[in-house]
Amino acid sequence: MKALKLFFGFALIATFFTSCYTEVIVEDHIDPVPTITLGELLASHELWYVDINRSNASGQIPFMQLAFTLSFRNGSLYANNNLVGIGDQGYGFGIDIGYYDTFADELDVSHDIDGFHRFEVTQLNNHEIELYYRPANLRYILVGYQRSNFDYDLLFYDNIHYFVQEYVAWEKIYTSPYGEPNPFDYENFMQFLSGGGDGNFLSSQDPNGTNINTIYWDYSGIYNVDDVQGNAYRKYLTLDYDYLGNEFFELSVINDNTIELYHNPSGTVYRFRGRGYITIKNNERGKLRLSKAEIEKQMKKISNF
Repeated sequence: MKALKLFFGFALIATFFTSCYTEVIVEDHIDPVPTITLGELLASHELWYVDINRSNASGQIPFMQLAFTLSFRNGSLYANNNLVGIGDQGYGFGIDIGYYDTFADELDVSHDIDGFHRFEVTQLNNHEIELYYRPANLRYILVGYQRSNFDYDLLFYDNIHYFVQEYVAWEKIYTSPYGEPNPFDYENFMQFLSGGGDGNFLSSQDPNGTNINTIYWDYSGIYNVDDVQGNAYRKYLTLDYDYLGNEFFELSVINDNTIELYHNPSGTVYRFRGRGYITIKNNERGKLRLSKAEIEKQMKKISNF
């Protein structure tokens, strides 16, 4: 009887350890099967904002630097490169700039002008992805939105220094009857170009109505646009004339082709209208967006001369 009890005791212990061993096998980790493809991920947001300030800027891919937003729609790639008409152009998607395809975690883009680029895509969270371009070691951070919750106005006013580059020239159409006479009264045309600081500018005293292709540019310099504290819809514009000092204005946007400049020293108000709208698809005559850190670096170089 004692021997039988001893046998059943050993059998119970063996059963217990066998049971434990079996449970370990059952609880082994199994990687979940992905539930969404890269193509579905890109299509899950209507707009992807290209966050230049968080991207690696050691080099440049022109169509990525030009784009404020990208949209991936059934194989076609769209971009909002222009601030003029943003939110309305292409129903908010912008213009068609090429086509794309996806393979596992790779995104292949064939741009109409810049050609083929292959990116490795990493999902950072539910609404952010990173595009890595291995040949140039470049990383771009994209933030996803739907058109219904994307703040086009905020994007516009945060980037007014690029907006003024979207016309070949700005022609003065109004000078207030009040205000002290000053040299800027004679400036009838302005042109804003990419370059040092926020960009370069040219000004002309040619008479109103002059063909924009034949304007003689009398003066040149560097311009900067700065925030007005407490007012997101008004900016400070500084025109740093070569050898002639600076002119200071408060800049307001009346509409997509009219700006207003309030000249602080004289109290005069000017209005300029854009002529020669530029649809930006390449960087021959347009902006390549720079990070704020890169702009500050350029300004330090300029101030050291």
